[in-house]
Amino acid sequence: MIRILVTAALLASLAACNTVEGIGRDVSAGGAAISGVAYKTRHRPVQVQQPYYYY
Repeated sequence: MIRILVTAALLASLAACNTVEGIGRDVSAGGAAISGVAYKTRHRPVQVQQPYYYY
């Protein structure tokens, strides 16, 4: 009985490693996306509006 519990615990811990690794990749990809948007926002060219002339 103890062997079965130990084996189940071992398998569960191995599955958890893959899950944590996957979550780490997801969080990393999300951070990269946010950094990319922040960079594009900060380094975009400034658009100057032309004055309106009424004739």
